[in-house]
Amino acid sequence: MSLKERLMEDMKNSMKNKDTIRKNTITMVRAAIKQREVDERIDLSDEDILDIIAKQLKEKRVAIEEFQRGNRQDLVELTNSEIEILLEYLPEQLSDDEVEKIVLEVINELNATSMKEIGLIMKAVMPKVKGRTDGNKVNNIVRKIFQKPE
Repeated sequence: MSLKERLMEDMKNSMKNKDTIRKNTITMVRAAIKQREVDERIDLSDEDILDIIAKQLKEKRVAIEEFQRGNRQDLVELTNSEIEILLEYLPEQLSDDEVEKIVLEVINELNATSMKEIGLIMKAVMPKVKGRTDGNKVNNIVRKIFQKPE
């Protein structure tokens, strides 16, 4: 079953079960998929759909920070629920240790020695962790590695 079909099935089930948060989250994802398909006149592959979901996940995480600053705990909880739903469609997320291991491998491959090379490191790491973690986490780990006293 393709990801698009799975989203449609899950949306039907959430409507039957009156699961409004799940229905709204899936509707949001499907709208983004449809928008891109119409704009670019293409049929999206599962990989393209994963990119859309990962992008929405990132937006939700940024929104949570804003809601916390505004003391909107109700919106934080709603957004956390939406994040949990989005994560169901992405590959299993990598732990910090797993990301750090991949970053260290890339640093060794590139013989990178300083923060000046963070762009090259990020460019090499991101395809390896695509959909399984976000760029902010990778960036923070790279910075942490180069701040360690040698």
